[in-house]
Amino acid sequence: MEAAVSLPLPASRFLSPPPPPPTPAVAAVAAACFSRRNISCARSVPRAAPEVSRPPPRLSPRRSAVAEVKAAPDPVAALSRFEDVLQTQDCNIILRHYGETRRWDELSKVFGWMQEHGMLNIASYSSYFKYLGLSRNPARVLQVYGAIKEHSTRVHVSVCNSVLGCLVKNGRFDSSFKLYDEMIREGLSPDLFTYSTLLSGCMKLKQGYTKAMELVNELNSRGLQMDSVIYGTLLAICASHNCCEKAEEYFQKMKDEGHNPNLFHYSSLLNAYSENANYEKADLVMKDLRSSGLTPNKVILTTLLKVYSKGGLFEKARELLTELEASGFAQDEMPYCILIDGLVKERKIWEAMMLFNEMKEKGVKSDGYAFCIMISALHRGGYRQESKQLAKEFEAKNATYDLVMLNTSLRAYCSTNDMESVMIMLKKMDESNISPDDITFNTLIRYFCKAKVYHLAYKTIQDMHTKGHQLNEELCSEIMMQLGEAGFPSEAFSVYNMLRYGKRTVCKSLHEKVLRILVPAGLLKDAYIVVKDNAEFISPRSLENFARSFMVSGNINLINDVMKALNRSGWRINQDIFGKAIQRYIQKPDKNQLLLCLLDWMTGQGYSVDSSSRNLLLRNANLFGQKQLIAEILSKQQGASRITGQRHQK
Repeated sequence: MEAAVSLPLPASRFLSPPPPPPTPAVAAVAAACFSRRNISCARSVPRAAPEVSRPPPRLSPRRSAVAEVKAAPDPVAALSRFEDVLQTQDCNIILRHYGETRRWDELSKVFGWMQEHGMLNIASYSSYFKYLGLSRNPARVLQVYGAIKEHSTRVHVSVCNSVLGCLVKNGRFDSSFKLYDEMIREGLSPDLFTYSTLLSGCMKLKQGYTKAMELVNELNSRGLQMDSVIYGTLLAICASHNCCEKAEEYFQKMKDEGHNPNLFHYSSLLNAYSENANYEKADLVMKDLRSSGLTPNKVILTTLLKVYSKGGLFEKARELLTELEASGFAQDEMPYCILIDGLVKERKIWEAMMLFNEMKEKGVKSDGYAFCIMISALHRGGYRQESKQLAKEFEAKNATYDLVMLNTSLRAYCSTNDMESVMIMLKKMDESNISPDDITFNTLIRYFCKAKVYHLAYKTIQDMHTKGHQLNEELCSEIMMQLGEAGFPSEAFSVYNMLRYGKRTVCKSLHEKVLRILVPAGLLKDAYIVVKDNAEFISPRSLENFARSFMVSGNINLINDVMKALNRSGWRINQDIFGKAIQRYIQKPDKNQLLLCLLDWMTGQGYSVDSSSRNLLLRNANLFGQKQLIAEILSKQQGASRITGQRHQK
C-alpha cells in the first residue's frame, strides 16, 4: 500500500543545498597532521615489537543509521528510530537504495515518511520520479507532482525534467508535452535535458519528425547549444521516420561544431540507410567510422547486416554474418533472423531454410522469432504441412510462448485444418494469461467458418467485440452471409449490430445484405429496424420484398409504422402493398382503429386504395359502425390522389 501524499515542505526548504565539502586547504592540513603523527608514533615504537592489531574504523552514527534502515524489514519504523540522527542527504541514499533494488512499495513508504518529516529536497523528488518511471507508475508521478504544484509557487526545472522522463518512458507523450507547455507558461526555462527527454519521445510518435523540428527551433531560440546527446537523438528520429538526407545534414553539422561522433551516432545513421537499403552510403559510413579510430560493435555490424539484407546483397551479408560469429556477436538469433527475413522477402525460401537449419545446428539460442519467420514463409509459400511441422517442433522444445509465436502457430494449424492443435494453442493462451489481439481473432474467425463450425465463429466475433477490438468489416460481412446461408439468421443479425455499433460508419451495402437474410427467415421485426434506420441505402426491390412480407405476417401493430418508414425513405408505396395491409386489418376486427389511422394517413400523403380494396372496405363497413364513414374517407382519398397526381405531372 503506497504512503499517502502529505504536504511537501515549502520550496525554500527543499531547495536548500547540502553542506559544502571541506576545502582543499583544510584537507591538506588534516593530511599533514595525520602524516606527522604517524611518523612520531613510528619513532617511539621499538622495531622488534610485534604489530598491534587495530580494530576496524567505526562508522559514524549517520552511516550506521543508514545501513540499519537499509537492512530493516520495516524501513518506516527504522527511520522513526533514527529521526534525530538522519539528515535529508541520508534519506536520499536510502530512497535510492530501494529504487535501485526495485522495491517499489518500500520506495513509496520511505518517500511518504520523508514528506511527513520535512526531509525533502530537489534530489529527493528527482530520484523518486525517476524510480516511479521505472516502476511503470506514471499516474503516481502525476499525483505527487500535482501535490507539489498545489503547495509550491514554483517547481525547479530538474524536478519537471524527472517527471517528463517518467512520462516519456511510459509512453504518456501527450501528458509530457502538456507539462512542457505548462513549464513555459509558468516562466521556467527548459534546459538541454528537457529537450533531450522530449525529443526521445518523438521517435515513437507518428508525426514525430515534425514535432522534433518544432522543439529544435525552440531550443535554438532560447540560445541553447545542441550537444552530442541531442544530435544522437535527432539522428535516431530521422532514422525512424525515413529522413535520410536530414540525418546526413545533422551528422555533418555535429562534426562541424566539433562534436566527435560515437558508435551510437554511427549506428543511427546506418539505421537511416537501412530503410532504403542504401548500402553504398552505408559502406562510406563504415569507412569513416574505422578511420576515426572506433571499433564496430555488435549493434553497428548488425545494423550493417540489415542494410545488406534489405539491399539483396546476400553474399556480403553472409560474409558479415561470419564476421559476427567470429567476434562472438552471433550467439543469439537476431543476426540470423535479419538475413533469413531478407531471403524470405526475396522468395528464396529454401536458402532461408538452410540458414535456419544451420542456426539450429550451431545451438544458437532462439526466442521464437526465427521460427515465426520460417513458419509464416512456408505458410505463404503454400508449404502448409512443412509450416505445421515447424510449429510442432517449436511447441515441443519450448514451454512458453509469446503472442507473435502463438499467432504464427495458429495460422499454421488453421491452414492444415488441425482443429486439435488449434484448441491446444487456445488453451495455452489461457494458461499463459496471453490476451488475443486482432490477428488472433481474425485467424480463428476465418478458420471456424472454413471448417463450418459457425457457432464458434460467431462466439469468436462476439468475444472480439466484447473485449473492445475493432471488427474487420469485410471479414464480418462475409461471415454474416455465411451464417445466414447456414441457417443462423439471428446470429447474422447480431454480427450486423456489432459492426454497426462498433464503427461510426459501415459500408452501405451491408444493410441490404442483412435484409436479404432476415426477410426470408421471417425475422421481420429485426428487418424493420434495418429499414427504419437505413431505408435510403436499400434498393427499391428489396424494400418491396420486405413490405410484402411484413404486410402478410409481420407484427400487425407495426404495420402503420412500417408504412411511414417506407414513405420517409422516398420510396412510393404501391397499392398492392396497401391492399395486403387492409386485408390483414379486416381479418382482425379489433384492430379497426389502426385501419382508420392508416386510411387517414394515406389521404394526407396523397395515396388511395385500388378498386379491389375499396370494395373490400365497403363490404366490411359494419366493422366501423357506420358505412357512411368509410365512404367519406375513400372519397377524400380519391380527391387527394387526383391533386397529388396532377402535381407529379407538372
